[in-house]
Amino acid sequence: MDIVRIEFLLRLLATLLLVLTACLVGFDSQTKVVFLTVHIKANYKYLDALSVLVWIDAAAASYNVLQLLRSFFITTSKGDIKQFSHKNYWFFFLLDQAVVYIVFAANSAAIEASVIALIGIKSLQWMKICNRFTRFCIQMGAALILGYLAVVILFLISSISAFQLFRLYSPKHFLKLKTKLIDDPYIVHQNVLQNDLQNN
Repeated sequence: MDIVRIEFLLRLLATLLLVLTACLVGFDSQTKVVFLTVHIKANYKYLDALSVLVWIDAAAASYNVLQLLRSFFITTSKGDIKQFSHKNYWFFFLLDQAVVYIVFAANSAAIEASVIALIGIKSLQWMKICNRFTRFCIQMGAALILGYLAVVILFLISSISAFQLFRLYSPKHFLKLKTKLIDDPYIVHQNVLQNDLQNN
């Protein structure tokens, strides 16, 4: 199994986990009668960190769907598809890094807010709500676990992206492309065009 297929499967799994996390958080709600006829509904909108988590997971899933389409095109094409430039690899590497860090930060913020909802803070008179809204809290906990599983998968994808980028560079010279890549006719043609433009 080549590295493109592995990346495709990992992105597919990450997309499923991100969508599942966003759906579990977004559709999780529970209504309880607090006092006689007073109904209180718990949902993700009461904690800003959970709202941010839903949007970030949806955006990360969308990004991975676009990358899945790119990987699918590469794996199903009959010819040998080459990336036009090593700059593409830098672009994908930086995007993958940004996605994994942002999703990790959103999940960590959601965990912090959820712990406050779970145990409360007596000094600030913030009541814990999980003793009243148990189903809501259990479903939210499952969603956050799935979110961290998605982060682990995104980390693996980012590692593959880093491998695909840095294998293009010489191990002996800092950030110098390997001679095989430099001899690629497309890159030679691009370098000739750039030199012509600079000389004119």
